[in-house]
Amino acid sequence: MNNSTLKTLLIEYDKKRRKAEEIAQKEKTKIYEKFPELTEIDKQLSTLALSSMKELVKNNDKKILEKLNSDICYLKNKKQKILSSIKENFYPIYECSKCKDTGYILNGTTKEMCNCLKQKIYDIEYNKSNMNNLKTQNFENFNLNFYSNEVNKEKYQSDISPRENIKLILKACNNFIENFDDINEKNLLFCGKTGLGKTFLSSCIANELIKKEKTILYQTASVMLDTIINYRFGKEDVSKDIYDYLLNVDLLIIDDLGTEGINNIKLIELFNIINSRLLNFNKSAKTIISTNLSLQDLLRTYDERIISRIIGNYNSFYFFGEDIRFINKKTTN
Repeated sequence: MNNSTLKTLLIEYDKKRRKAEEIAQKEKTKIYEKFPELTEIDKQLSTLALSSMKELVKNNDKKILEKLNSDICYLKNKKQKILSSIKENFYPIYECSKCKDTGYILNGTTKEMCNCLKQKIYDIEYNKSNMNNLKTQNFENFNLNFYSNEVNKEKYQSDISPRENIKLILKACNNFIENFDDINEKNLLFCGKTGLGKTFLSSCIANELIKKEKTILYQTASVMLDTIINYRFGKEDVSKDIYDYLLNVDLLIIDDLGTEGINNIKLIELFNIINSRLLNFNKSAKTIISTNLSLQDLLRTYDERIISRIIGNYNSFYFFGEDIRFINKKTTN
């Protein structure tokens, strides 16, 4: 990880947090002016706690503590009743409620980087342009009309239409999202020619999982394997964290498998990534692979170890139909 990237992001987080807290403080001032009894209750709570603590120091009497808890509970309930009667909210609204826009969370006594900060680092350093269209590439914008209702067994080697097929794939995608944390839920393999929605659907899944605070790393097979090899050979511009990210990110999307230019080193690294993620016992790390190759082509291109891992641990889906980009061009002309 580039330290300057982290430093820049933490400055942004600090600004966001301060802004949220400043807005909340202004709202609180307005509400307290409108309901002065809230100020009085806060004063009583503060005075009560201080005086009772002094008494406890002098007299270690359980009755004092019981009275203290009872009085505090009464005042807090009174305050909550007032707050419940008004619509305004003076609590800070953070972009990430989990870390309260600090970038870090406490796990017991250990301070860990929040997934929201990890995702921003992934986007800046690795995803880059790959996920620029994430906001528009979602299930709401997925258009079934691009897929024909016509059954053409001779053309598509299928007894169902392209539209029925994509509906089945959409159902599988939703199951994948819903059961993402289930270690028994298989990974996804998307096969089919270009322009049939494989990358778009991968982005749709990524979009939904980011909402569930999962981390996403998106790489084309060629970029991913070149990056790993550069890391192995000690290239200075490659972060030492990249391999850890590829192994441990919640969802790894490997796009365009088959375009990377195969050699023995790449085959070994591809197997290591696929296999290591399957053996990641600490968490449910899932992978989506998309390729323009057919299953038969994959069998001819990759060695038996890689194919056996994919066949045994991935649900495979074949996309067929007309090239969506071609259809778009025809409808806009």
